[in-house]
Amino acid sequence: MNEQELKQTIITILDDHQIGTMATIANNRPHSRYMTFFHDDFTLYTATSKDTHKVDDLRQNPYVHIIIGYSYEGIGDQYLEIEGQCELHDEPLIKERLWNDKLKHWFSGPEDPNYLVLKISPSEFHLKNTNDHQGHRYKPTMSD
Repeated sequence: MNEQELKQTIITILDDHQIGTMATIANNRPHSRYMTFFHDDFTLYTATSKDTHKVDDLRQNPYVHIIIGYSYEGIGDQYLEIEGQCELHDEPLIKERLWNDKLKHWFSGPEDPNYLVLKISPSEFHLKNTNDHQGHRYKPTMSD
């Protein structure tokens, strides 16, 4: 798989799958939870409440590990493992940009003071469960 095919496969998986797991570190141990992700090219975003353990974790250690894309079809069911760094965003513009009606279950609207956006800047993507059984790594660059 050449680099262009790999990049397109990563974007396709991110387009087709919004639910994944995100792991943070708490007390020197990993903690994973399901999250809903949105993306802008290779940058991922997810919403959370300011009053969650994950926000405390991220203030101590901003590095995350995400698994997304697996849909239980077996061999050849490609998915991504993503390593990245997370930033907490409370700016009205980014909150408005990410807002959608699915978030109404947790927040009153984009102006809700507890609503926070997590921006994940991936340092590396690992495409897993490929037909060639090798997997592939991709490190985004500034031009992505």
